[in-house]
Amino acid sequence: FSRVQYLKKEVAISFVHSLISLRQLVELLATIGYEPMLSLDDYEFKPQKKKASSLIVRLAVAGFCFANIMLFSFPEYLSTDGLIEPEFQKFFGYLNILLSIPVFFYSGALYYKSAYTSLKQKVINMDVPITIGIFMLYFRSLYEVISTTGPGYFDSFTGLVFFLLIGKFFQQRTYDSLSFDRDYKSYFPISITRITNSGEEIIPISELEKGDVIIVRNNELIPADSVLLSETASIDYSFVTGEAEHTEKNENDKIYAGGKQAGASIRLKVLKSVSQSYITQLWDNASFNFDDSHSLTNLANRFSKYFTFGIITIALLAGIIWYFIDPSKAVFITTAVLIIACPCALALSTPFTLGSAQRILGRNQLFLKNSSTIEELAKINHIIFDKTGTLTEASNASIRFSGKTLSQYDNDLIYSLIQHSTHTLSVKLLKQITAEKSFEVSEYSEIPGKGISGLVQNHKLKIGSATFVGQTNDTKLNETRVYYSLNDEIVGYFIIENWYREGLASLAEKLSGNLQISILSGDNESEKSRLQTIFPRTKEFRFNQSPQDKLDFIKSLQKDDTVLMFGDGLNDAGALKQSNIGIAVVENISSFSPASDGILNASNFSKISEFITFSHKSIFIILVSFAISLLYNLFGIGFAVAGYLSPLFAAVLMPLSSITVVIFTTVATKVAAKRIGLS
Repeated sequence: FSRVQYLKKEVAISFVHSLISLRQLVELLATIGYEPMLSLDDYEFKPQKKKASSLIVRLAVAGFCFANIMLFSFPEYLSTDGLIEPEFQKFFGYLNILLSIPVFFYSGALYYKSAYTSLKQKVINMDVPITIGIFMLYFRSLYEVISTTGPGYFDSFTGLVFFLLIGKFFQQRTYDSLSFDRDYKSYFPISITRITNSGEEIIPISELEKGDVIIVRNNELIPADSVLLSETASIDYSFVTGEAEHTEKNENDKIYAGGKQAGASIRLKVLKSVSQSYITQLWDNASFNFDDSHSLTNLANRFSKYFTFGIITIALLAGIIWYFIDPSKAVFITTAVLIIACPCALALSTPFTLGSAQRILGRNQLFLKNSSTIEELAKINHIIFDKTGTLTEASNASIRFSGKTLSQYDNDLIYSLIQHSTHTLSVKLLKQITAEKSFEVSEYSEIPGKGISGLVQNHKLKIGSATFVGQTNDTKLNETRVYYSLNDEIVGYFIIENWYREGLASLAEKLSGNLQISILSGDNESEKSRLQTIFPRTKEFRFNQSPQDKLDFIKSLQKDDTVLMFGDGLNDAGALKQSNIGIAVVENISSFSPASDGILNASNFSKISEFITFSHKSIFIILVSFAISLLYNLFGIGFAVAGYLSPLFAAVLMPLSSITVVIFTTVATKVAAKRIGLS
């Protein structure tokens, strides 16, 4: 039996262990293309946060009460004096009070708590004037019904809470299928082989201790800083540094966590626990421990401070003036202004605009952690690109051969040998070589980090590094070379250059007009001249950058700039987190990516300029919707100050202003996206 959650990309499987083992089940899943992703982060127990389903319940309660109160209030709207019996008026009024109680104490409680927290921090957010409006509506309505001086505004009150909760629900809809917050545990396996006096045992990585002797096999990740006990090792540090070159290690050399063994199994002695290793220093940095949940103050909250003081001032002035005109109406007018000026439309404009914008960006393969990231995106003035895997395509490369001219027979020989290797450079060469035949290979051998060899058509072939094929005077200058020798005679070498993403030059031209651009890379300077051609206006090119170097550079820029960082690998995690906005560029959105504010599918990398332009358009739409809301408020305040506020007027104007803003923001964002070229 199996149950699949497509949004989370998870499957729960029940099986009979006597018929199939867990290992066989995992192997079966792998053979059909769904290899389970098991990591240390999944193994460790973490209390699951209860899903925010309470918001849906609050919304349902408010909607139910709103609909029924509207029905009970409808006769009041259409009646003339004396048409409804006083007993029925009182009966309907008390029914409305009963229905309003759960809305006031349960559905609207989110706003009271937010307003209280805001005032306690000496800040006025948008929930403060909303709470004032809710309280005025509710208690004024209670007074009118109980004192039989009027029908109250319970329909407007419940409608207000209902529409506000719709906006909040819309704002909280996120892409649950993507995980933006990751740490090193997400990348580590859940277990390791430890050597004890009684033999080998499989233990969880979390139980590793200093002094333990472990075995790391081919393509396994080294989980903790260790010292090499075996004679030699070939370590692939691309997982951490982004560098494709393997590092050769000898006995007693120190090996840092995050490296991957390429070749035969090795034995290591653990120097530090997993939590104290070098790789975890990225997550020990202050940028990962900083709680940025309140770092973004949206436009509505900034505006609310002035709005609140303005409305309170108008209400008090109106009350004072009416006190001298007709004292009996002073309190009525004051509360009427506070009721009609409740910024429900203002509160809806931001979440609906940014929510619509977030959905549009999602359709264009830019998935943002939350909608407030769009506001921050509109502020950026400095973009930083990591080179390897971000500006370049990991699966492609530009390859040319230097040396004797290769015949078709040579191509067939080379193809026959390298098709047996899974090394990254072999895979790239295999895509470039055009072969007509594939010959049988004997005595095949592969030395990780060095090269491959074998007998093909009775010819001895070697393909790999200069030392591997016997080249002693290699004078390569910052370029990747793969040598080819035939029967111990060096024929030449392949020069492999990075393949930059399609449309990169055009993108660089668009961005350079208004933004500063910097390029960071953990690689050497071999690509500097090409990058200078693609980014002619960029002055800052930094190579041989460690993860800490990238993070420190961004931190130094943030004194004056708002930084947007694009990266791809674990080595960019610290920099992505430190940036004002960090976006991970991935070839497959379902694969692991560093902690980030967004995930961009590499196929839409060329649309970065359009994404930034769209963020500016979205903020402009919010400002226009603010203006529309203010016009409604000014119109309503005019009626309230003049003493003409009636239950019917409030019941029509307040929902109408909210609906207008929702329709405008939704349509406007779609139109803006199409004009920019986003689908």
